[in-house]
Amino acid sequence: MKKANGLTVTSILCLMFMALFTACGEKASDTTAGSAVPSDTEFDLVILNGRVMDPETNFDGVQNVGVLDGKIALITEEAIAGKETIDATGHVVAPGFIDIHSHISDFPFGQKLSLRDGVTTPLDMEAGAYPVDAWYAKLEGKSQTNYGAAVSAAAVREILANPDYKSNTASILLDAFDPHNRSGFNMTLTEFLPSPEQINELESMLKEGIEQGALGLGAVPGYMTRGTTSRETIMWQRLMGEHGLSTVLHGRFSSQMPPSTGILGTQEMLASVAAYGGGLYVSHIHQQALNYTPTAIDLLDAAKTNGLKTVAAIYPYWQGATVAGADYLAPDNYQRNMGRSYEDIIEVATMKPLTKERYEELLKTQPGASVIFGGVEEEIMLSALADPRTMIESDAAPLSISETGELALDWSTPFESTQGHPRGAGSHAKALRLVREKNLMPLMLAISKMSFMQAKFLQENGVAQMANKGRVQEGKDADITIFNPDTVTDHATMAKGGLPSTGIPYVLVNGTIVVKDSKVLEGVYPGQPIRNKIVK
Repeated sequence: MKKANGLTVTSILCLMFMALFTACGEKASDTTAGSAVPSDTEFDLVILNGRVMDPETNFDGVQNVGVLDGKIALITEEAIAGKETIDATGHVVAPGFIDIHSHISDFPFGQKLSLRDGVTTPLDMEAGAYPVDAWYAKLEGKSQTNYGAAVSAAAVREILANPDYKSNTASILLDAFDPHNRSGFNMTLTEFLPSPEQINELESMLKEGIEQGALGLGAVPGYMTRGTTSRETIMWQRLMGEHGLSTVLHGRFSSQMPPSTGILGTQEMLASVAAYGGGLYVSHIHQQALNYTPTAIDLLDAAKTNGLKTVAAIYPYWQGATVAGADYLAPDNYQRNMGRSYEDIIEVATMKPLTKERYEELLKTQPGASVIFGGVEEEIMLSALADPRTMIESDAAPLSISETGELALDWSTPFESTQGHPRGAGSHAKALRLVREKNLMPLMLAISKMSFMQAKFLQENGVAQMANKGRVQEGKDADITIFNPDTVTDHATMAKGGLPSTGIPYVLVNGTIVVKDSKVLEGVYPGQPIRNKIVK
């Protein structure tokens, strides 16, 4: 009965959402009539005969779109022309997808995968970056997508706990996944118990990252359950309240058993949000709360109703991906509290299930080894994915090259040569496929959950640039994803995690075509930094 009731509530909310779009659609269509740009302008690019869908205004209709100087200059039924033309007949013209939780946005192959999945703005806001200025500097002038990051609470902990840790990537997740461990990363952060003086030092380092333009704070107590102190978690959110930013959270627990149910990790941060303000984005809540996921979503929604800036996000897979040394994969939690076994964990390098012996060997020799694990039940994931109150994310992780075990970083890496979790290559196309095949939710809602909702959340939490993202409206940035709703499909699998999505033939970033005829164009770098004001 509980599952049936949960699905009924979700269905009702989806119908209400659809009704809202239907009621507002005609009004929204009137907004194009008074454009300041005449239809006889020669545009840089025109998109003709596409089904324009804008989640903010709820506009849904066949229009022509004129792009000029990186902006959407005109949306009209009138004939228009430009230097370049895309015939979008039979296709949806949607806002470029925004992914708040990506770990593949700072290297070429990762950006290539994201673009094929319709993502124009992948952001690394959960694991985050440190030093923040170094992370932005490595992408300047050579990014195919927009890019941005939060300051990493995990990285500053590893720096203080592990004097051998020296990152040349400014990305703790890339360092963790590196099979050669060139940075000296060893997951000392997981059980590091900082002194009061060290907590003050951690705060200074995080504040430095904010002053260098970080978009918020990436907090992953789920990887340091026994080390993260309450004083730290309170300090994180106090910083966000002081600067009007948000915490992107991987909750402390993944469990559906007392005394450490996954929902407690959300409650832990909610208390500090109530006390200090700032926003809270709870990543992949379905993999922390598990069977309690509906309750966790209700909790965050109630907090939002009471004035807190909170939201939950879901990726469209019941399997997760992480590193072998993740706290929640320890037998006393994974087996007792998550109801799984060693065999439910797959080592990406071999694509074989773990045994007790191999698991213990990895903990000693390579705790950062990439693994895929069984998590939430699929039915619960699908219900949470369709819930109008959640956003869609990917939690895209770096893939490995099957033959060598090396990370797939280079742009020219063949898609079919890679393995790992498919969510980096297919999350957004899979969501759209589920809309078509399972009637999981209205198409407009799915688009909103992958674009406008992310932009609005970040805009309301200190990222002013996002006011021009996630919309197909005149005057907004021309980040545009064009897809065929009848054919868009994910192809990535657990064995072939890098197979690209199809049915998304064109993607524009700041008015420049980056995906053309379903191929990512090499050497085209229109991506711009999404970054807050640099204080020093």
